[in-house]
Amino acid sequence: MGKFIVKRLLLCVVIFFFAMFLIYTLIYNLPSSYVETTARELAAATSKMGGKTYQEWLEQLNADYGMNKGLVAGYFTWLGKALQGKFGDSWKWNMPCTEKFSKVIWNSFILGLISFIFEIIIAIPLGVIAARKQYSITDYTVTVISLVGISLPTFFIATVFKLIFAIRLKWFDIGGMHSRNFIASTATGWENFLDLAKHFFLPALTLIFLSIGGLMRYTRTNMLEVLNADYIRTARAKGLSESKVIGLHAFRNTLIPVVTLLGGTLPGLFSGAMITETLFSIEGIGYVSYQSMVGGDIPFTMFYLSLMSVLTLLGNLIADVLYAVVDPRVRVN
Repeated sequence: MGKFIVKRLLLCVVIFFFAMFLIYTLIYNLPSSYVETTARELAAATSKMGGKTYQEWLEQLNADYGMNKGLVAGYFTWLGKALQGKFGDSWKWNMPCTEKFSKVIWNSFILGLISFIFEIIIAIPLGVIAARKQYSITDYTVTVISLVGISLPTFFIATVFKLIFAIRLKWFDIGGMHSRNFIASTATGWENFLDLAKHFFLPALTLIFLSIGGLMRYTRTNMLEVLNADYIRTARAKGLSESKVIGLHAFRNTLIPVVTLLGGTLPGLFSGAMITETLFSIEGIGYVSYQSMVGGDIPFTMFYLSLMSVLTLLGNLIADVLYAVVDPRVRVN
């Protein structure tokens, strides 16, 4: 297991190196120069105070991100700073990229964690029940719900929930982090929590509805495959009750691929839900990253893409390790 993890870590390092090179190449070859635009804005903002000229700002920005050294040399300049945690200052948010990240990441983490927990609680049991009652009304209902969750886009589901719960029933606000008349400075901690939870309900409901469909289908498919296996027929032939056959034999083997799938989604708790957060104006890492990309904020965009690359590689590594933990045959091979 130790050698397996070391090999995968080394492979992740190589993949990360080339992935970030591709990202840097795309940023380097942008059709419109965001660096020049930012230099003009900085020069205009500081001209009245005797600050740097446009040319001086342009040279500084190019030097900070290696844009003046060519593609390969510039990439290694940026990579060297990035490995030290120096991603520079965000052009849009006027603060270090890592500082802005630390301010908004917990909103995304809480939203993702709520979705992740309810996804497991709802999707896995329903997938198992649908497989046990194949071709029944329960099975068809679960299948329809899962197909709807898989097929419909995020903005459509979010709009429907806004129409029902915010406009028609008026239970929640359409978006934002706090109510219109809410004053955080005068509110107690409990009032602040309740108001925040109220605004997180619809985004969390959207993420849960979108995520349970795929996991339900995945669990149902694997459960059906396991239930048709020879050792399940043998267990039933020995006279074991159906609950023991399902709980002790079928469900444990169904969990092998499911755990692998869930392990790959764990790092997603820190990557944010860009579309959902933007639709509901939740100030998480996804929302901030979208605003940065639209505004041509190269430093924060590079930071976010680096984070996504690391989380993706980490998710694959966790999935492989969990697969080896739950399935002894992997360790033998």
